[in-house]
Amino acid sequence: MRVLFSQYFDDYKHFLRFEKRYSAHTLIAYTKDLEQFSSYLQDNYPDTDLPEISHLHLRGWLVDLKDKTQHSARSLNRKISSISGYFKFLMRNSLTKKNPTTLVHSMRLPERLPTFLKETETEFLMEEISFGEGFEGFTNRLILELLYASGMRRSELINLKEQDIEWSLRQIRILGKGNKERLIPVSDVLLDTMRSYIEAKETEEIQSVTLLALPNGKKLYDKYVYNTAKRYLSQVTTLKKKSPHVLRHTFATHLLNNGASIQAIKELLGHSSIAATQVYTHINIDELKKVHKLNHPRG
Repeated sequence: MRVLFSQYFDDYKHFLRFEKRYSAHTLIAYTKDLEQFSSYLQDNYPDTDLPEISHLHLRGWLVDLKDKTQHSARSLNRKISSISGYFKFLMRNSLTKKNPTTLVHSMRLPERLPTFLKETETEFLMEEISFGEGFEGFTNRLILELLYASGMRRSELINLKEQDIEWSLRQIRILGKGNKERLIPVSDVLLDTMRSYIEAKETEEIQSVTLLALPNGKKLYDKYVYNTAKRYLSQVTTLKKKSPHVLRHTFATHLLNNGASIQAIKELLGHSSIAATQVYTHINIDELKKVHKLNHPRG
């Protein structure tokens, strides 16, 4: 009996959604990658069953993608990761015996440092920019305050609940990637702002499980948060990238520049590996080089 590559897609998607608790955005990306490789196999190797798939099929697919669609190295690496995750799932459930992606090397990436706001730009954003009157303006302001004050991801912000705020301990609980929970300390000022926001929701008769909500009571969504960040960041910076993630990078960079250890920043960001956090040390070195060049007699 034939066992196609796509045979266990539904089981895998269920696993990613309910056990790994991946965001809808990540789930869509993984599904697209799997379906692309499945289509490639059907078009070029229609008689190849799941146990027969090798690293050679994967390499052929990656070369085909690179030639036809000019995918970046980062995009191709993500696709390798998507296929690898599927094969790991299959092996864990004894549905296949090998993972051919182990013989496929990741593409070398150009060094890309995170984009972040200067401290003066962040201060101007929080102190001088007008977010407008009413509940919508209050929501938009709190979106940016939380992103910068906590370094949380967009999906974590959207899913943050009122019950995740530990008022007496002055901290919030964040459920991150891989269902991992972390604690983020918050200031008294931010706690007061969140209290006022919850009172504003009650005044507007908005009932929502999540802390942040739209004026109609519905939950925030990815595009809304992205557009909000882009709109207000455009008023304070000329950076090309103006996404919510810029505020996550800003959070980490400002902590490092003001003396926080890289290990502490790793925990606050919810990184599983210190390697992911060390990119911020490169930023710090670049800043030191600028200071040296401007101020040292032989800089």
